[in-house]
Amino acid sequence: MRTLEHWLASPWRRTTLAALAGALPVPAFPAPSLWWFAYVALVPLILLARSAPSGRRAAYDGWAGGFGFMLGMHHWLLPNLHVFTLVIAGLLGALWAPWAWLVRRFLAGVPSRIRVVAALGVLPSGWLAIELVRSWQGLGGPWGTLGATQWQVEPALRLASVGGVWLLSFLVVAVNVAFAVLASVRESRMPAVAGLVATAAATSAAWVWSPRPDVDGRARIAVVQPGVVEGPDSVERRFAREEQLTRELVGRDVDLIVWGESSVGFDLGERPDLARRIAALSRQTGADILVNVDARRSDRPGIYKSSILLGPEGPTGDRYDKMRLVPFGEYVPARSLLGWATSVGEAAGEDRRRGTGQVVMNAGHGLRVGPMVCFETAFPDMTRHLAEDGAVVLVGQSSTSSFQQSWAPEQHASLAALRAAETGRPMAHATLTGVSAVYGPSGERTGPWLGTGASASQVYDVPLATGVTPYVRFGDWPAQVALLVLAALCLTEGARAVRLRRGSPAPRVPRARTAHESPVRPGR
Repeated sequence: MRTLEHWLASPWRRTTLAALAGALPVPAFPAPSLWWFAYVALVPLILLARSAPSGRRAAYDGWAGGFGFMLGMHHWLLPNLHVFTLVIAGLLGALWAPWAWLVRRFLAGVPSRIRVVAALGVLPSGWLAIELVRSWQGLGGPWGTLGATQWQVEPALRLASVGGVWLLSFLVVAVNVAFAVLASVRESRMPAVAGLVATAAATSAAWVWSPRPDVDGRARIAVVQPGVVEGPDSVERRFAREEQLTRELVGRDVDLIVWGESSVGFDLGERPDLARRIAALSRQTGADILVNVDARRSDRPGIYKSSILLGPEGPTGDRYDKMRLVPFGEYVPARSLLGWATSVGEAAGEDRRRGTGQVVMNAGHGLRVGPMVCFETAFPDMTRHLAEDGAVVLVGQSSTSSFQQSWAPEQHASLAALRAAETGRPMAHATLTGVSAVYGPSGERTGPWLGTGASASQVYDVPLATGVTPYVRFGDWPAQVALLVLAALCLTEGARAVRLRRGSPAPRVPRARTAHESPVRPGR
């Protein structure tokens, strides 16, 4: 133990170890998808922070751990943003500094049982606060929330219908805290065991009592994935490939056909010939077609990414303009200050324009469709609002072709399972180059994935559901509870500081002396 303490006395070695410990949860996400590892992956970082010689050193450990986590989660951005990826990871990693300080505050030394019980509530709340801050679109959105590691675990998906991905993150962190206490503090194992039992009880209660989606009918939804199309005239050739794949759906009795993000590279107002070709496909297949246009609009200035529904007569009038844009990929925040990012990576040369509101579209066959574009599917509030507005089917149109050989396509596709489970609505995730997937209203996978090597159309028999999940009804209540816990902590710590200040004795001031070293006599 002394040898380890001596080795960790070096700030550089300790910082390196903290960064590596922070990156440990990454394999729990796709593509490895080692979901079970998420329940112990934070233990090394917790043990390191609790052993810090000071609160400041614990904060540095948290910063380094956050840097490692953010870099590991977004390592696939390195070929595109280069050194700027490190800058982003360093800035966002600072969010973990207060969390690590809290780890030391509650678990340093031999914590009492009361402190351990408090840690089981405060530390998950602190982690949730980090995820809430990161969820702001300008900071990259909620990509890599710890609860997202549980996208394929049926009991966890049931919990998501109660409290969203936020509840999953809270419980995963609580389990990590309990295991860290079990591993390091023998005297306080009882509350740690109680925390594990409480987590198991909450999961069991959600499994038994949470309402299940009421399946009411089915729909046949087709996804068209053209695959990688590069070189000269790639936009035209991609459209031709999408046409070819859509014609294969003739006679398949489909209710809706979905193309991926940027599937049409021209404004349909300027290219009515393309609109006529899509309308002809709609007539031949007997289904409306949801495409995505990435082009400068002819009716207003600027470039938009828009989901547009077309039927047998052409555009139906339903259109959704993407609201939440990808930082640096679709716009550069504070371009006057950060515009240099375009010279060191593949940042957007021109900012895309934002839409003003979400839209529920009336597709053929009575389907009410709620579309989203690209990383908007990472935001649970967007799918929740679409479900509240009456969407029966959720659709995400995406393109991760820039990250084809990375874990990004699998990570993106997995998010649709969580959004489906949270809302009790099936969700189709349609991409240009994979991974495309469809999930049922409980988050269960429906049919095969279309991987990054596929160029195909696939029909999915999708169960439709009615009813309102607790998450849709009550919203982000776990996040609100977490903020209340942290507010209560601040009030408690503030009151404690006041009591200590009032209870400390006044400093003793030595009596003044004369030049002859005799005390000054009062009144003289």
